[in-house]
Amino acid sequence: MAAVASNDAVSGGRPGCVTSHVIGGSLESYRYYMSRRTVLEMLSDRGYSVPESELTRSLSEFQDAFGQNPDPERLSICASLRSNSKNKIVVIFCGTEEIRKASARAIYANLMNKDISSLMLVLQTKINCFARKELETYPYKVETFHISELLVNVTKHVLHPKYEILTAQEKKNLLSKYKLEDKKLPLMLETDAFARYYGLEKGQVVKITYRGGAVGALRTYRCIV
Repeated sequence: MAAVASNDAVSGGRPGCVTSHVIGGSLESYRYYMSRRTVLEMLSDRGYSVPESELTRSLSEFQDAFGQNPDPERLSICASLRSNSKNKIVVIFCGTEEIRKASARAIYANLMNKDISSLMLVLQTKINCFARKELETYPYKVETFHISELLVNVTKHVLHPKYEILTAQEKKNLLSKYKLEDKKLPLMLETDAFARYYGLEKGQVVKITYRGGAVGALRTYRCIV
């Protein structure tokens, strides 16, 4: 997928995409910088409260704060929904060792005293099937992203349409208006890159608006399956 290059990727601001080479510092710090900022943008787009200073932090500022070889534990993020401060998400950057069942249990043990609603793990290596099953036992939603998936923000593509997640009532009104059932709507897989970015779950409906072209704005709906 083509993307629009931007010097903002290393100088601050919200970038169009990752640049082809590192301007300064280590590649390791650059990978962490890009992936962490994509996560922060993702959380902001999902409705979480993220300080503007975090979104506009430059590469050099990141390196000053976390060094050339950042400790993954220091990169963790905790954010609350703007609409409900009690709804919190924690983001943990995992190390380079394979995530096993014992690792998954240790992560949960470290979070037992935290009042959170969801967890996101940024992986740098494999997570085995036993660990994944362990994550399913957590009492809240757990998402996993490999760090390589976060080096570019997929929503920054020049042709990216506008996404709007319908509330339960808006979904009901839509289905009633067109006399449809969920399964009659066009579908989007829960594993789709954009669905994952916005944290969409099965049964949710998203309105997608494409702008430009000969027909102007084109609006469609997708049901997550």
